[in-house]
Amino acid sequence: MIRSEADKLKFFKRLQTLLLIILFIKLAGFFTWSENINITRVIKIITRFSMTMLIIWVRNYIVDHGASSKISWKFGLSPFLYASYLGLGLISFLWSTNLGYSSLQWIMDFEGLVFAYFFIQCFILLDGYFPDCGIKLYHVTGNAVFLMILIFLVGMYINPDDFYRLTHGGEEARLGGFFMNPNELGMLCAVGISCLIFNLYRNHRKVWTIIKVLLLLWALVLTGSRSSTIGALLIAFFHIRQSSNVKLKIAMYASSFMAIPIALEKMIVKENAGGLDEVMSMTGRLPFWQALITEGLPKEPFLGFGFMRIAYKDYFQGVHTYAGQMTHNTFIQVLMNLGFIGFTIVLFQLFFTLKATVTEKVNDKKLMILGMFIPILINSFTEFGIFGETNYGILFYQLIIFYITMQLPNQLSLRERVKLKIRQKKHTWLQSKQPNHLISS
Repeated sequence: MIRSEADKLKFFKRLQTLLLIILFIKLAGFFTWSENINITRVIKIITRFSMTMLIIWVRNYIVDHGASSKISWKFGLSPFLYASYLGLGLISFLWSTNLGYSSLQWIMDFEGLVFAYFFIQCFILLDGYFPDCGIKLYHVTGNAVFLMILIFLVGMYINPDDFYRLTHGGEEARLGGFFMNPNELGMLCAVGISCLIFNLYRNHRKVWTIIKVLLLLWALVLTGSRSSTIGALLIAFFHIRQSSNVKLKIAMYASSFMAIPIALEKMIVKENAGGLDEVMSMTGRLPFWQALITEGLPKEPFLGFGFMRIAYKDYFQGVHTYAGQMTHNTFIQVLMNLGFIGFTIVLFQLFFTLKATVTEKVNDKKLMILGMFIPILINSFTEFGIFGETNYGILFYQLIIFYITMQLPNQLSLRERVKLKIRQKKHTWLQSKQPNHLISS
């Protein structure tokens, strides 16, 4: 009995570490770690595809330790419509204005989908067959994000020239540097905050969790991201509503309201960065969006310019706007690259994903998904977003789709039950053959 329990603890600890490392390296694959574009591409390809291969191995590792490989799906159109969106993107290669770019973006999105499928399957199997393992999706995700942001918090002191990005003529320095768009980095901070807060619900290392959340909040402020700040405030109010402690709710409400004026003055208005006029024009995005819809869309209204293409050339240039390679709005991005047909598919896909989330019967799972959903959806209105050019916002959204629709079957077939029993007996026999000194270590 002692041997079995010791082996279980070792197995769960090893597994949680593996999942954390895999997700951390997967997120790192979205960053620009070198100014040399060829080195960056090699790093991205190696990290992304190797982690996808590794997560498949981890899933099989869990199955070998006594879980069934059988997975079923909840009734819902979300995965089907997402597959339809990628299917239309694949067909759009026929009319894409840059086949190489469209195919690269599509392959990266599809590869991320495969990773998300096996990554979430690991947690579904663990929840079903090892409910006492303590390995939670929000814990792994929150810590992976924290480790990534910690690199930037340390890096801004060691090498501020690379880890800060100067904007508005050098008057404003924002955390992110050439490694990552500050708004995207701010969104990552908000996702990490939302995930780690769930550790407070289960009283898991409260002090250490609060320290992590505060460091992520500090990094969020340093990114100067308006959209992510709004997302973080919404996350705060979202979690406040879940608390049953009246005194805690009052304290959190008071702190949030006190922080609003500071956030408005330091991050929303930003007098040294354009002031209120810049906010009202969405930092120049509104005129650009108007030009895209009125000047660009009429040229290819139904099927667009091809997957992740917004014009016949590499950049869209409006009559009275700046030139841009992407729209800074994930829904307009879809409208331009897949037309009204793709836009309709995406709207329905988002609707059914939200519907599956709000109708989820397991409250903890529903709260966790909504907490992750808030920052990536807000980011989608001003940046790459969940249907834009490849970014980790897409990966988080793919994780949400599978987490809300995948489940264990209610009953395994006779063949599956026999196979599961054989695997469990084989694993128990192999454990019994291990030397005692290895178990005790």
